[in-house]
Amino acid sequence: MAIKTQTKLTYIFRYCCYILLLYTFSIIIPLLYSSYFPPTPPDSYTYNQNQPFDLLSFPSAWNQLAFSSKLPSRRLKIALFVKRWPEKNRAGGMERHALTLHLALAKRGHELHVFTASLSPSSSFFEYSGTNMYFHLSKPVNGFLDQDTAWEQFLQQNRTVKPFDVVHSESVGLFHTRAEKLPNLAVSWHGIGYEAIHGDIIQELLRSPHEGQSQALVNRISRVVDEVRFFPSYSHHVATSNHVGDILKRVYMIPDERVHIILNGVDEEIFKPDPVGALSFRRKFGIPNSNLLVLGLAGRLVKDKGHPLIFEALKQMFKENPSFKDNVMILVAGDGPWGQRYKDLGGNIRVLGALDRAQVASFYNSIDIFLHPTLRDMGLDQTVIEATLCSKPVLVTRVASITGSVIIGPEVGYTFSPTVKSLKRALYQVWEDGRYVLHKKGKAARERGMKLFTATKMAAAYERLFLCISDNNDCLYQSSTG
Repeated sequence: MAIKTQTKLTYIFRYCCYILLLYTFSIIIPLLYSSYFPPTPPDSYTYNQNQPFDLLSFPSAWNQLAFSSKLPSRRLKIALFVKRWPEKNRAGGMERHALTLHLALAKRGHELHVFTASLSPSSSFFEYSGTNMYFHLSKPVNGFLDQDTAWEQFLQQNRTVKPFDVVHSESVGLFHTRAEKLPNLAVSWHGIGYEAIHGDIIQELLRSPHEGQSQALVNRISRVVDEVRFFPSYSHHVATSNHVGDILKRVYMIPDERVHIILNGVDEEIFKPDPVGALSFRRKFGIPNSNLLVLGLAGRLVKDKGHPLIFEALKQMFKENPSFKDNVMILVAGDGPWGQRYKDLGGNIRVLGALDRAQVASFYNSIDIFLHPTLRDMGLDQTVIEATLCSKPVLVTRVASITGSVIIGPEVGYTFSPTVKSLKRALYQVWEDGRYVLHKKGKAARERGMKLFTATKMAAAYERLFLCISDNNDCLYQSSTG
């Protein structure tokens, strides 16, 4: 009897393992396919400019639409929930997105109420006095916005003379348990679980033999299941890349009319070609004006940003090709554990440390190409967009959000698979192409970027979405030139 019971339990266990394995592959295989064969680029969708249509049904990026630059007849009262607000140069992509977008909306006359966390009020919150921006602060709880306090602050403001026309949540700034009560809410996703699985696979493949196997992939699948369950609680979803828009519709099963693609944008008045700023930056950091080909890296110098990968590639290339080592210069902007290792490589490598936001544009203008070896496919990275608006080509890991929206072909940059061999091949190609080809690619990247990735284009698209959410009469689109 005991043997039969044990045999039965073994059978059940194996059966469950097979089911889990099949379920895992059912998620991973489509993910890999979409990662390497991303959706149609955001500017390739064609529509009849003379035929009005419902904006909520538009399947591609709103950035390609022409919205009027005139101030709208209605001024909106907007509530923003964001985990943190940028403080000086300490800000991630989501925080910079929140600042760029909502400051632009405030400048267009809308009333912005920002519900965010802060350990103590700092001078950064007072920089926006007189800009229609009002901050409602609370202390963070376990690294997140205090939902109870922020919700009470929101309800109090909502009971004033004019209730909020629209509510905006940067990712899960407002939890779904509160969001489900708000039909006039839009959430912008800056990274979702399904999108991150590709990065987990890459990390596992790059794991060295002496490292223990990570449980990230298994845990991520559970997170995706949870997200599929609670994402429908949010009324409207803004995908910051074409790839994420496709995932929200196909995998998360959000109805098409509730998913809107608005690509990230950066301030085009800051990120632009600036030879004078480049010369000043080079003088400040002691970078000689020479014939060396200058490659740039920026951001947190940590593992998941791909620094072990590019470190190993450069180490091998320096050893096997002294000419490459002597004829390129590499500028590394940022801080983290890999900074010292880059210094130890020798050669023409300059580790500049963390730069403040005012210096970043000058950094881009000081290089010939920007390297972005990220191992995480989480949202549409703004550093890639910043570099392109500064007329610089980008060499980037082949992840779907970036290759499906920004670096869509060899005419604007380079891509590589996340292996040392593939990265070396791409770096040698950059070196062989030289400055003339890089300049040509950078110019093409900027021309395309100015049509899609400016803060002006992004803010105009969000403004129209918010107007539409607050009043259906603003959902009808007709091409505008004013």
